[in-house]
This record gives sequence, C-alpha cells and structure tokens, in this order.
Amino acid sequence: MDLTYQDSGRARKVAERTRAFVDEEVLPRERELLGQRDAASDADRQREGRELVEELRAVARDRDVFGPQIPEEYGGLGMEFADLLPVFEQAGRSIFAMGAMHVAAPDEGNMEILEEAGTEAQKETYLRPLVNGEVTSGFSMTEPMDGCGSDAKQINTTAEKDGDEWVIDGHKWWTSFGHGGAPDFLIVVARTNEDAHPYVGTSAFIVDADADGVEFVRDIPHMGESGMGHAEIVYDGVRVPEESMLGPKDGGLAVAQQRLGKARLTHCMRFMGMADRSLDIAKAYMDERSAYGDKLSQKQSLRFDISEGHMRLHAARAMVRHAARTIQETGSADLEVSMSKVFAARTVQDIVDTCVQVCGGNGIGKDLPLADFYENVRCFRIVDGADEAHMRSIAKHAFDDEEIKPEEVEYVTRFGDPRR
Repeated sequence: MDLTYQDSGRARKVAERTRAFVDEEVLPRERELLGQRDAASDADRQREGRELVEELRAVARDRDVFGPQIPEEYGGLGMEFADLLPVFEQAGRSIFAMGAMHVAAPDEGNMEILEEAGTEAQKETYLRPLVNGEVTSGFSMTEPMDGCGSDAKQINTTAEKDGDEWVIDGHKWWTSFGHGGAPDFLIVVARTNEDAHPYVGTSAFIVDADADGVEFVRDIPHMGESGMGHAEIVYDGVRVPEESMLGPKDGGLAVAQQRLGKARLTHCMRFMGMADRSLDIAKAYMDERSAYGDKLSQKQSLRFDISEGHMRLHAARAMVRHAARTIQETGSADLEVSMSKVFAARTVQDIVDTCVQVCGGNGIGKDLPLADFYENVRCFRIVDGADEAHMRSIAKHAFDDEEIKPEEVEYVTRFGDPRR
C-alpha cells in the first residue's frame, strides 16, 4: 500500500534503493537459510547468519545503501535523522538486511553517541573501525534484580577513581550483542559518585571486552534470537584509563538517553518494516489459499483484518515521523518518543499476530519468517523501555505533574531534562 508522507526526495530515493536491495539480494539468501533450518543447530544458524551479513555488506556498499546514518567522513551516507526513517523501515523487512546495512542495534546507537559525544581519539580508535565493520560493540547498562532496568536511576555498578584510572565493579545483564563474548568493546554505564543522586553521579565508559576483569558469564536465552543476542557480564575490578570516559563526567545518563531517544524511533521503523512485510506475506498467502469456496483474499473479515493493519501502520508511521522532526528541530521530543514507542510496539505486535493467524499452520511454522518476526516484535514492548515506563512518562504530561524535583535541578542545569 503506497501512502504519501512528507519525506524528502533523498529519503525516498534511498528507501527505494533499500527496498530493491532487500528484495533482490537479501530475501533470496534469507530463504536459503530458512530452508536449511531443520538441519542446523542454533550455534550453526547464528554463525551462518553472521557470515551472510558479512557477505551482504559488500553488496550494500555497491548498491549505495550502507550506513545511511553514518557521517560521510566515516564512509556512510550522512543522512539527516528524519530522512532515515523510511530507509530503516525498508531495512527492517529482513533481520539480515539490518545487519548488512549496518543499521542494527546496538552498533547503530553506539555509533550515534560515539560520533556525538566521543573525543577525536575515541572516534579514531572505536568509531571508525566500528563503521568499517572491523569491530563490533555492546551496550551494557541493564542490571539484575534491584539494579538498573526501566528505572535508570537504580544503577548499582560503580566506577571509582584510582590515580589516572577508573576501576569498574558491577553486575550487568541484557548487554546488547554480548553473546559469546562477541563484542570487541562495550559502552558501560556506572556510578561515579555514590554520594550524589544518580542523576548527577553516573558516567559512561568505553571498555575493551578483553580487559582484565570482564567476565562473560553466559548468553541469556530469550525470545527473538535474531543473531544479536544478549549476555550477562560481571565487571570485577576492571581498570580503564581516564580517557575511556565517554562524554562528560557524571553525564552518563545524559549519554544513555541521548542514545536511547533516537534509537527508540529507529527501532520503531525497523519493526514496522517487519509488520509491513508480514502484511505482504499474509496477502500473498490469501491470494493462493482457498477455503469454503473462495480465496481467503475474498473473505470480508480477513480483508478487514488486513485493512486494520494498514490503517494502524499508517498512524504509527505518522507518529514516528512527527517525533523525528521534533527532535531534528528542537533537539528533544521525550513525550512524542514515548507515545510513538508504545503505539508502534503494540501496533506491530498486533499486525504480526494477525498475519500469523491468517496464514494458519504456515504462520506458526518456520518456513516463513512470520514466527521469527512474532518473537522479535513481542520483545519490542520490553526493550528500550517497557510500555509501562513510557506510559508513566506520558501520564506525567497528561496530569501536568512535570515539576522538577530538588535532586534533579543540578542535572537539568548541566545536561538538560532527563525525565522519561
């Protein structure tokens, strides 16, 4: 379904190239991997998926769709943030396309904050190799029970100054792309002043994954194993030099929120790409499948289900684009981002669920990607802030109880308003 949005000419052109890349280069290879699934172990599938992404990256460069969000000086397309949305949606139609174009989490968000908050030395050491695909990264913020989760202020991991080094101690899990000790470096958020309120006592650090004291405890098995994976990690007396701090001292939450704000919107678009492709799969199935005397595509109730999906997807796109334009124009859009994230996550889950139901046994089988999509989109209502955390933020605006608390004044003065 072709609907018109206020996207720039460049955004539309790159989105068109991306759709052609996905349809012509990625989906045929994706189908090959799906066809081999019954004979492959989980480890083999993840390895084969990573190998496919590496092969496709060269093709993505040739077709001029690699790194649309990456500045031109680092080898990307240097697109403005709002222009990325239709491109990310087309990339989201395949998990492998996201990796091939280098727009998958967590690298996409980590490149964003390294470019905006990193020093020149950090950019040369970490950002440029990350952009080139020579290294991988992880984002390590969430902690086990009683630690940092949706409420970032509950962070327990500490970093204490010792001479010209920081010593990091803490326990993290759900570290993005942490599986199997895969990342080359991690962005770690830790308390640097335990006497201060977490708003003004938390900093971010770049930590080499092979540093002494970094212990990869385990891969966390979970829904939506898409090749990214998450890990549980213990930081036991990890020493990093002073220049490893990313962004200002005590500005760790500002760095994290800077990363997460835009990342929530790009996540929305990637998952909406999954929803869009799910609708395409369901409609193709309905055109082929007959039951009770007619093609499924002639059954009014199913036609209405698909129409409902298109309508809600259109509304979600409009919300996300509005939030992105607000960020681009004002630098902040906390309320708009929270509303977009909740609405998009619920919409995408409902659409993929409908498409699974429409396709029946083929929907729950894994010859088609719908079952994999469903596992992945259900996770989206948890990651990047659970629905409830964003609804709490929305309620603050709705009830006009946004008064800054005394413990927040210093943070807001130094880094802007972090409230979510």
